[in-house]
Amino acid sequence: MEFENNFGQIQTPKYDCLLFDLDDTLYPLSSGLAIACRKNIEDYMVEKLGIDESKIADLCNLLYKNYGTTMAGLRAIGYDFDYNEYHSYVHGRLPYENLKPDPVLRTLLLSLPFRKVIFTNADKVHAAKALSRLGLEDCFEGIICFETLNPIHKTAVSDDEDDIEFLGHRLNSSTSTSNGSEIFDIIGHFSQPNIGSVLPKTPIVCKPTEAAIERALKIANINPQRALFFEDSVRNIQAGKCLGLHTVLVGTSQRIKGADYALESIHNIREAIPELWEGEKVEPGYAGKVAVEASVTA
Repeated sequence: MEFENNFGQIQTPKYDCLLFDLDDTLYPLSSGLAIACRKNIEDYMVEKLGIDESKIADLCNLLYKNYGTTMAGLRAIGYDFDYNEYHSYVHGRLPYENLKPDPVLRTLLLSLPFRKVIFTNADKVHAAKALSRLGLEDCFEGIICFETLNPIHKTAVSDDEDDIEFLGHRLNSSTSTSNGSEIFDIIGHFSQPNIGSVLPKTPIVCKPTEAAIERALKIANINPQRALFFEDSVRNIQAGKCLGLHTVLVGTSQRIKGADYALESIHNIREAIPELWEGEKVEPGYAGKVAVEASVTA
């Protein structure tokens, strides 16, 4: 899209892509899904992994803090489980009925004359269900989700477009094979620091790691210098900023280091960033439902 300025000169917009987180960004924290998700994760750890309930709170906090998601942390310290089963348990029981159609946000999104892409740590089933409940399923070009970032059949981003899961390609998820290692005591690691002890790495790729963001940008062919990244997570915002993305912190009007803009609500986007509508041209939604084949704090 190009438009003329007051001097008749052709101007190129600052952005050509808008990258949106999903949970607690496109709908408010007050929906209750985040709290329910945390409870489901804790229940899974007790019921499916046999973790002592008294350790759950400390363990969840340490895993989330050090690995980006509890799921990634559990895999890092040695727990082996089926990814689909985990996502089904954690997201399958969420109160989706709390999410209502949002025609105001839908109108705003469709009026933005840029590529629009979802970038979430959640799985594709959750992403599709949440967008459908919000009435936004046709507002985005594609979805980068857990399956996009963690294709089981390969360990690195492929240069073969037919092997990239983003806009409708195939993927069968399954758990990685167990390496037979013992469970790493991460609580003990931090309560009694040992100079020779190092945190194990996780096989899961997720925000806020630079690897996850770089992979997402490559898969969706996004130039970070010309993309605006909407997120509710401070650390995800800061990670994106380090990689050159322009950033919008959603959920507070207080800007923090790494955020170019701060919005109390995603509905404030037009008031806070009016330049997005310079040379405004309303575009239709993407035909049909967005293809979710391309991950919440799970």
